[in-house]
Amino acid sequence: MNLNSRLFDSIRVKPKAEAASKPEVGRCERVGCQAAGEFRAPKGRNNEGEYWKFCLEHVREYNSTYNYFAGMDDDAVAKYQKEDLIGHRPTWSMGVNSATREAAAKAGAAEFEATDPFDILRGGGFRAEQRKAAEPETRVGPLARKAYETLDLPETTPKVEVKARFKILVKRFHPDMNGGDRSYEDKLREIINAYNTLKSSGLA
Repeated sequence: MNLNSRLFDSIRVKPKAEAASKPEVGRCERVGCQAAGEFRAPKGRNNEGEYWKFCLEHVREYNSTYNYFAGMDDDAVAKYQKEDLIGHRPTWSMGVNSATREAAAKAGAAEFEATDPFDILRGGGFRAEQRKAAEPETRVGPLARKAYETLDLPETTPKVEVKARFKILVKRFHPDMNGGDRSYEDKLREIINAYNTLKSSGLA
């Protein structure tokens, strides 16, 4: 290779782009702190997408006490978790719209009822009765029964509600939610074992 070739004279090297200037960092939003607010922390429920800007020390302090569900009771948390399954989007009954509902209210609902002598539209009928009679009654074993008692749930509780109840109880008895108090560790261990028992049995 001839390094003295004229071809090398025509090579142009692109100059290095100047390093992109970093965005200006404001001060920490903790009252009285003069350090740079380099770290983001979520503002919480109903303020999704909004963040505080803290220094490292104060973002750690904020995160150690942050609780998205603060101020919500167990029922509200369970409702939130249930709605989270559908992305908190509203749902409507199938086959019913406002125009039909208003017309039914004016003319009487009987006019809009379909003839269904075999109870097929409501999922009933003689075949459903046969299936129901053929299916053996499901009974849980003693371990699963004890697990349901630990979670304070009836044996017929659906899997989704078992999982929701488990999450609520874990949050309630976890040391982080009780100021570091470890006196509830045995209760928390029982709850975790009960949930694992139901999960291994296909009941959660």
